[in-house]
Amino acid sequence: QVQLVESGGGLVQAGGSLRLSCAASGIIFSIYAISWYRQAPGKQRELVATITGRGTTNYVDSVKGRFTISRDNAKSTVYLQMASLKPEDTAVYYCSVLRAVGTTWGQGTQVTVSS
Repeated sequence: QVQLVESGGGLVQAGGSLRLSCAASGIIFSIYAISWYRQAPGKQRELVATITGRGTTNYVDSVKGRFTISRDNAKSTVYLQMASLKPEDTAVYYCSVLRAVGTTWGQGTQVTVSS
């Protein structure tokens, strides 16, 4: 059974940093792209960043230059390093993996940025 577990969220002041982790189990981790999404209250879930199995990365424009996605295939873990955080980054952050059988989501981790 595929499982994704996020951690690392919390409360931080604007301008601060956080690192989120997404630990995966039940899949051949290294071959799959992993994505981070976020959902703010009253808003749709938004794709934030993706990293392919080979390490190619993509970001939504609003986080380019501030967030960095990376992966450690030996630990089956993807990270999202977030810097220069803004109040508008406040959301629940989810990691996900898309396979032929469908998308698996983690339970999410709350990030709150105070002004």
